[in-house]
Amino acid sequence: MKRVAILVSGGGSNMVRLVESMTGDHPARPCLVASNDPDAGGLKKAADMGIATAAVDHRPFKGDREAFEAALREHIDASNPDILCLAGFMRILTPSFIAAYEGRMLNIHPSLLPKYKGLHTHQRALDAGDSEAGCTVHEVTPKLDDGPILGQARVPIEPGDDADTLAARVLVQEHRLYPAVLRRFAGGERSLLTL
Repeated sequence: MKRVAILVSGGGSNMVRLVESMTGDHPARPCLVASNDPDAGGLKKAADMGIATAAVDHRPFKGDREAFEAALREHIDASNPDILCLAGFMRILTPSFIAAYEGRMLNIHPSLLPKYKGLHTHQRALDAGDSEAGCTVHEVTPKLDDGPILGQARVPIEPGDDADTLAARVLVQEHRLYPAVLRRFAGGERSLLTL
């Protein structure tokens, strides 16, 4: 049985869907939910679901990312995860952190990568006049939003969409895609899944 640690910065809706999916014949189970924000709503949700939690507030580290990550890694490594899932974790990780978990760290990004790496993905898709948007689950590598793509879900852009309405529809697909990719990844399957 694979052990999964999940990193969140906010409410943790993707984390909740991942945890809910890891039951029955699923080849993985959650072992930790950690955050860079002690007040992140996702921590309470995880605790309410009976999962161990940890918080390392990034603010006292004042830009010393290595020191912040070292403190975070103590919690992660103590839970002995096989897989690390980023689920709305809003800190850019250093290459040395990524190297420690390379090949077993996943992220979900709200665009059809390689389009729109970084922030403001929905507005950028609208500004470009795209006919569709979506989300991507990928392996994490040192280049931002750039690792091997494991899954994508497409969402049509509708007349009258703004960034918020589009984001809400993409989030529905994130909640389907991430659990499906995690199940496959935990079972050793890395081919592309499209929904």
